[in-house]
Amino acid sequence: MKIAFIGDILGSPGRVMLRDYLPKLKEEEGIDFVIANYENASHGFGLTLKNANELFSYGVNVMTGGNHTWDKKDILPLFDSHELLRPKNYPDDVPGSGLKVYDVAGEKLAVVNLMGHYAMPYTDNAFRCAQKTTDELREHGVRNIFIDFHAEATSEKRAMMMLLQGKVSAIIGTHTHVGTDDFQIAQGTAYMSDIGLTGCRDNVIGMDEKVPLKQFLSGMKGHFDIPKKCKKIMQIAIMEISEGVCSSAYKLKIFDDGRLIKSDAWMED
Repeated sequence: MKIAFIGDILGSPGRVMLRDYLPKLKEEEGIDFVIANYENASHGFGLTLKNANELFSYGVNVMTGGNHTWDKKDILPLFDSHELLRPKNYPDDVPGSGLKVYDVAGEKLAVVNLMGHYAMPYTDNAFRCAQKTTDELREHGVRNIFIDFHAEATSEKRAMMMLLQGKVSAIIGTHTHVGTDDFQIAQGTAYMSDIGLTGCRDNVIGMDEKVPLKQFLSGMKGHFDIPKKCKKIMQIAIMEISEGVCSSAYKLKIFDDGRLIKSDAWMED
């Protein structure tokens, strides 16, 4: 199966990039299944019903969340009506699920959403949750396992890779909005610390620079906002997976001015 992952869709600019490029990409790249992170999709904070329906209409199959999952309260009923996940290491009595299993290209694919600890809301231990979840999936014969690890610290993300490499198909980080240059495949597991945002690229992590600059210069906080006009980027990871092993992977950076940059994941011996 060939799966794709899009991280941190940031407001209207991010949704526009999916509208303009995802349907064509799915056809050209032969993508069977698309995973995307929704937590910033509605004006930078959370997800509304309208924007959920919009993103699914462009060809997304399931969406993952993070620390902004709960910012729009109308998300609560969407866990029952839409293919949405929230971090699995929230307590069991929290609405929604952090794991779903799908039939893709004749095989089972598990999609898992986890959230890290540094500078994040209080949750259960992400590493114990990941280990237990992975073991249970493999015991039930599900070997193709994709994890969106939504975390601030690259050290946490890298540690998750060390814990699970050879046991899951892919671990890709989200949250920082800044893509990292460490896409690799080791022991059959694809890994990247952070895929980076899809949205505005010419400001501060997708947000208008005025409030962040004021905060850095004066210490005075304000409400972050998404610019009405900006230069946009879409960042998408595409992975070939079968029987639990990722055999090849690459990342595409697509710019709204027509440029496209492709970078292959390197293979560890």
